[in-house]
Amino acid sequence: MKNIGLFFGSFNPIHTGHLAVAEFFAQNTNLEEVWLVVSPQSPFKEKNTLMENHHRLAMVQLAIEDKSNLKACAEEFELPSPNYTINTLDHFKKKYPQYQFTLLLGQDNIMHFDHWKAYRQILEYFQLYVYPRTQSDKIPASLLNHSNIVYFEASLLNVSATEIRNALKNKKLLTDLLPQKIQDYLQKFNLYH
Repeated sequence: MKNIGLFFGSFNPIHTGHLAVAEFFAQNTNLEEVWLVVSPQSPFKEKNTLMENHHRLAMVQLAIEDKSNLKACAEEFELPSPNYTINTLDHFKKKYPQYQFTLLLGQDNIMHFDHWKAYRQILEYFQLYVYPRTQSDKIPASLLNHSNIVYFEASLLNVSATEIRNALKNKKLLTDLLPQKIQDYLQKFNLYH
């Protein structure tokens, strides 16, 4: 059974940190593909700071166009908002019964994972791969040694989409944080100015 990694995010905009995490999981695990699932609205985020869905999806497609094991996914656009991960995972299981799905998270997300809707159900039916981002002492003990959670060692990335948006508003260059195609896209559509 093909194992697909699901990397959820608002990708507002997609940046080098997102790409590094997606590529890390695609190259260093048993995953055959990583789907970057563009979320229209996270229950934990303000909607008014989001770029329009089609722009965020277009930038993800641009950023990964030369990477055959990464795929842009807009399935959440068709699902009820706010987008709870458990609902999307159930949707994927029904629509693609031929695949096995693994949830990909940054360590900052696992620290609050026990606040997610139906998190126990997610842990029961899905494996989680966790990319290091911050100190592990804030991870709930019940999640540190869970049999369905695999923690990986990799270089720490400290890239924040919020910082990127603030820099863009102040017309700062971000050559090391945003792929050139994404910078060009943002400029072409005058986003964040």
